[in-house]
Amino acid sequence: MAIDKSSVGPIEILAVEFPGSQFKGEIVPALKELVDQGIINILDLVFVTKDLDGTVASLELSQLSTDESAAYGELGVDEDDIDGLINDEDLEMAGEVMDPGDSAAILVWEDLWAIKVRDAIRNAGGKVLALDRVPQEAVDEVLDALAEA
Repeated sequence: MAIDKSSVGPIEILAVEFPGSQFKGEIVPALKELVDQGIINILDLVFVTKDLDGTVASLELSQLSTDESAAYGELGVDEDDIDGLINDEDLEMAGEVMDPGDSAAILVWEDLWAIKVRDAIRNAGGKVLALDRVPQEAVDEVLDALAEA
């Protein structure tokens, strides 16, 4: 299936580790709210586990049990949408940095909110020179310093 590249918004990938494989329920409703509001479109979600002996394994949504996948099904993940966004290198990287006994989720989403801005930049003949995400720790440090001033 050919996808019109001009219709796809910017895509982000996030890997989140859960110490002791302790998933909590706050993440799925927060993501679902963003999906329902048309802010993001979740393209892929893969779970990674690292056993105490260091063995790393990954599970796609389609490999989860019905009970396990029920909550994530609400996110509207279409694994056939754009295949290959999470690859073996991503899984290996996650496994290398994870602690034994932990689990992780690797999530890929499309920033639907950014499509109009991207199109406006292109239509104005502009080009993005740099785009990066400021780490939350850096923002916290600046805010703490401002609060102390």
